Parts: sequence; structure tokens; C-alpha cells
Amino acid sequence: MRIPLTLNGDKIVLEAQPEDSLMKILHDYGCISVKSGCQEGFCGACSVLFDDKPVSSCKMPVGLAKDATIITLESFSRTDDYRIILEGFAKAGIKLCGHCNAGKIFAAYHILSMGKTITKEEIAEQIKSLSPCCTDMETLSNGIIHAIKIKEKSMKGIMPNE
Repeated sequence: MRIPLTLNGDKIVLEAQPEDSLMKILHDYGCISVKSGCQEGFCGACSVLFDDKPVSSCKMPVGLAKDATIITLESFSRTDDYRIILEGFAKAGIKLCGHCNAGKIFAAYHILSMGKTITKEEIAEQIKSLSPCCTDMETLSNGIIHAIKIKEKSMKGIMPNE
């Protein structure tokens, strides 16, 4: 089956069976940031932005991606939001392991994209289904809080290191 979609800004047509895992198809297509982890949708290794929302691609049939916009870390890593998230994570002491990065980063992006003030409890609620292999949830929450503050300062024209 031919499945048209936008991947990392490029309009493409994938050849796949509609029930094939989006994770497998993306990885086969060369998106090496889309990793195989728990296969249950919790570890975050296979996370992508699907129409600007983080999803576990291991649980999504590629047929559902028809006409969707998918962003992987390969593309997202060139954005200001990525830089802000990494800076927030560094302030919290998060060292990215390389395996479950996408889940943590895209969860943080989703929270930053909400465009509203969010409490630590609301952050915990947003990330509760995520089970990263290298970071505890408290530290991840702190990294997201730091990223929110950095983004707020950058939107006001204040340099983050001031």
C-alpha cells in the first residue's frame, strides 16, 4: 500500500502494509532516532511527533500515518525548542542515554507547546505514562520546569544565562 505523509518536512510516499509498525517503517526508512525499546509504548525510545503530538510509534500502525506530519529527532534536533529542552535538562542534571531521548524530549516539547503556566503536578500527570530508562520522574519534571523558564525568558528577549 502507498502511504503519503510528510516526514521531517519532506513529502514522501511509503510502501508498506497498513498494519506494519510505524516504528519499524521509519527505522527502515533511515530514521535511526526511532528506536525499538519496550514495544509497549512506555519507554519513549520510539517516540515521534505525529501531527505535533508525541506518540509511541511502536504501537501505531503505519496506515494511520496517511497524510500525517511526522517529525523525528533527526529533524527536531535543529530547532530552538530542542536547544531549550537540552539546556533545561542539563540544569536538572539529566544526562541523555541515547536510547529513550525521544520520549523525554518530545514529552517536554508537548508541555512547552501548551503555552500556559503549568504546575509540577500537571507536569507529573503529563509524563506519568512515560518510563524512561535513565532518568527518574522527579529529575525529568525538574528538567522540564527549567526548560519552561528558559523558554519564557527567551520569549521576553532575555538571554537564558542572565
